[in-house]
Amino acid sequence: MRILKPCFITILLCYSTITFAQTKPAFKVVPLGVYGGSDESNLSAYMVGPVGSDAYACLDAGTLHAGIEKAIANHVFTVPADTVLKRYIKGYFISHAHLDHLAGMIINSPEDAPKKIYGLPYTLNVLRDNYFTWKNWANFGSEGDKPILHKYTYTPMAVADEVAVDNTNMTVQAFPLSHGNPYESTAFLLHSKDKFILYLGDTGADEIEKSDKLHLLWQDVAQLIKTKQLRAIMIEVSFPNEQPDKALFGHLTPRLLMHEMDALSKLAGPEAMKSFPVVITHLKPAGGHIPDIKKQLAAGNTLGLKLVYPEQGKVLLF
Repeated sequence: MRILKPCFITILLCYSTITFAQTKPAFKVVPLGVYGGSDESNLSAYMVGPVGSDAYACLDAGTLHAGIEKAIANHVFTVPADTVLKRYIKGYFISHAHLDHLAGMIINSPEDAPKKIYGLPYTLNVLRDNYFTWKNWANFGSEGDKPILHKYTYTPMAVADEVAVDNTNMTVQAFPLSHGNPYESTAFLLHSKDKFILYLGDTGADEIEKSDKLHLLWQDVAQLIKTKQLRAIMIEVSFPNEQPDKALFGHLTPRLLMHEMDALSKLAGPEAMKSFPVVITHLKPAGGHIPDIKKQLAAGNTLGLKLVYPEQGKVLLF
């Protein structure tokens, strides 16, 4: 991966009702949905763009309309919801083809504007072959069942190659993840003006998945943490520590996340990890376990990470 020159040390900054302190934020994150499962009005989707711009990449798209309306109610946007959907979201980056990560895009596709869907080929192939077909839905894609409506253009990414996001000043790299081996997911590394933010779709821990996908990803981003160019990692924790390994289905617990953060710390250095923002995504509300997950994360946070819990429609700046 291309490593750019170091930037000045950055601390997190206050914004809206979810606040942090940061000297000069680089990225604006608008969570449109934050949960994994159960609540169909609040499923994984994050608009991410450079501060000062209305051009966003949408990282996963489980919920769109309900999240945009919540953001408007919180005065994040001052334009109608259809303007945000059609004009502000410049493209979708889908980590994997589970419904809680793309249902909002499918449901809203008739009202959306033409744009690209970016992803690794295995994800785009499922969209083409299983979702945007005339048996399941209209084919709004650029390949597959005829007639082809060509609203969305499938844009396959190669691992670690930088791809420009149309109509933005961002580029994105894709890295494979293991989500219930051999099923795969994707991490996306967004880059704008020498700053980066890393978003992981659903992922299991290397020790459970019998994989090296996370280790390879940590090797790629460790230097960016050392140089303070990586502003945050957005990563899932779906279950509490009590969840049996055989019932994780390619997800993380607090213990497993902190084990992975320890592995990253060995590469980036423990000092670089202190107060580093880690955004906890994909909490599963079923069973009422979210308070327990947060307590277990706090108890296991020996590295001194800045743990961030996104809320639907409330801005984060990094």
